[in-house]
Formats: sequence, C-alpha cells, structure tokens
Amino acid sequence: MPQGKDYYAVLGVTPTATQDEIKKQYRRLAKQYHPDANKDDPKASDRFKEISEAYGVVGDAEKRKQYDDMRRLGAFTNFGGGARPGAQRPGASGPAGAPGAGGAGFDFSNIDVGGIGGFGDIFSTLFGGGARPGARGAPEAGQSLEVTIEIPFRTAALGGKVPVELEVTEECGTCRGSGGAPGASMKQCPECSGRGTISFGQGGFAVNRPCPMCLGRGQIPSEPCPTCKGAGQVRTRKKVLVTVPEGADTGTRLRLKGQGGKGPHGGPPGDLVINFAVTPDRFFKREGLDVIATVPLNVAQATLGSKISVKTLDGKKATVRIPAGTASGRRFRIRGQGIPKGEHRGDMIVETTITVPESLSDEQRALMEKFAEAANLRH
Repeated sequence: MPQGKDYYAVLGVTPTATQDEIKKQYRRLAKQYHPDANKDDPKASDRFKEISEAYGVVGDAEKRKQYDDMRRLGAFTNFGGGARPGAQRPGASGPAGAPGAGGAGFDFSNIDVGGIGGFGDIFSTLFGGGARPGARGAPEAGQSLEVTIEIPFRTAALGGKVPVELEVTEECGTCRGSGGAPGASMKQCPECSGRGTISFGQGGFAVNRPCPMCLGRGQIPSEPCPTCKGAGQVRTRKKVLVTVPEGADTGTRLRLKGQGGKGPHGGPPGDLVINFAVTPDRFFKREGLDVIATVPLNVAQATLGSKISVKTLDGKKATVRIPAGTASGRRFRIRGQGIPKGEHRGDMIVETTITVPESLSDEQRALMEKFAEAANLRH
C-alpha cells in the first residue's frame, strides 16, 4: 500500500470510526461511483473497485482487527513503497532499485509478527477473500445470524417456547446460486477472465478481491435470474421456535446450530445466536434466583395482623401470615417458589407496603379518631 494512503483514507473515515459509520460511508461512496451510474467515466470503475476492496477489509470486524494490528506494526508504511533512497528492505537481494529490491521482491511470509503469525499468512487470511480457481461451486456454510429477542419475565424464569421470525440471505432457489435465468447460457466473465477475483496493486504486493461483475463466480449469465436479479442470493423470512431455558436473564445467549441461512451449493446451514432481553413484570422483580413480590396492606391489616393470599411465579396461590404490628418494607420468605436453574431454585419473597386511604367516610373518620385517642397518638 503506498505510503500515506490506507483503507481508512480510501473510504474517507478515521481509524476510530465505528462499524456503522464505515458501512454508511461505504454505501454512500458505492452509490456515487458505481459503474452503472458512471458509464461515461472510466475512472469511476477503478474508484469503485478501490472502495469495495477497502470496505472488504475494514468493513469486517475481524479482518479490521488484523489490519489494524499490521498498521500499528508499520506493515504498510515501511514496506509499501515508502523506502528511503538507498535503503535496503529486509529480504531484498540487493540495494534499492536493484533486481529483487522493492515490494515485488519482498517476502512477507518470513517475518513473524509477535504471535500473530507471518505476514504471508495474515495477508492470505485478510486479503485473500473471494473465490479461488476451481473452488467456485463448492459447498459453503450458510449465513449465521445473531438477534436479540424480548421475552416475558415469567417465560424467562420458568422456561418456555417463543416463536422468532428471521430475515436471512440464502441461495436463490430459482437459479441455485448461478445468477442466471432458467435456460440461460453462461459465459466467462470478461472482467476477471473467469478467475472470479480481481487483483489490486498495493505498493509492493497485490490484493485479491471478488470480481464485482460476476460476484466471484467467474461466469456471467446471458440472462439474469428474474428472482434474484443475477445476485444468486435472496432475502427470505423464516420462523424458528426457540426454547427458553429456565432461569434465563437479560444477556443470556443461546446458540442454535444449523438454524441460520441455508448453505450455498449444498453447504451446511449457519447458526443462530439468540440474545435474550427480559421485559419487566408488573408484580415480580428478580434478585438472583429469588423473586420479590410487593404486596400492599391497609392500616388495619398491618396493625392487627392478617392472612393474605399471594400468587406465586407458576400461577398458584400461597398463604402468608402477617403478624400484628407489621411495618412497611418487612419481608416474608416462601421457600422454593423462586426461579429454578439446574438443581437449584430460589425463594419467593413477599415485601409489604402499607397503604393509607386518600379519603375517609364520616364513619371511618370517627373510628380512626377513636383509635388515635386510644393509642394516645393525638396531641
């Protein structure tokens, strides 16, 4: 990569930009420089390829991390065409400018990058994406998805099943991923000469990316598929019945193997990762495996004592004896009526709160005044 130029500069974002900011910027630039929108500008195609290549790296969180590691190690400024006159690069066979010098003769694979591996391995992983000659049409894993779903408090506590509707990218059923209409003939892609990849020169080394014309297939159809418009993939909706484990809480993750998108060319389906977000309950709160239920008592119940019936987590009834003189905030524990998880189950805790009437009838006021006099509460 030429000195002073990097993928962030290509996209016009800072190295601290978020993935969403990078994605938005890429979409804006891709729309601006797409060859179909700039048929009279041959430079737009080169710019579009450059943008696509940059986004293919920094638009992917894992590849971006590896790329940033190399940037910090100076992989692009020291070896990408920025050598000082007369300086010899490591691994070169002669002085700068002599045969073997420069990026074309530099062997990145001989350098170990502090536990990351050789540059050759990293470049192969980071920049070698796309179809390989002879690999097109091979089975591929389907799209894996990660979604967050809201579940009711009691379903999270006791377990249950909830339906989830997903939107996934899958191989087009009409063209089976070829991008061609039924009966259409296929010809070699003129852009990549059937390789499925386009090579971009980056200083002293080349970067391969999927061909934007054939989308890495190496062939283009005489007539595009009417269903997917030549993309070979479609967005579809699918329903999955998710089993919520007992004791689930906000932040609990569940991986469902094979419940993602179908794999192209007969490949295995991807996975589905569920993140649970528990909605609050109007009656129960959670403290570990215990559930807290706040129960209102009137002044007479709290003063004289009483028996109250409360609903448990599983919908049954439990009786709680309230002793005379109970203060607001006092707690009563019902063993084994909390949240189950494995071999353990928490308790249900009934927390009292004293309610005071906002208004009294004449009879009630007279009785309350007599009570106040008897208790010596009136001054």
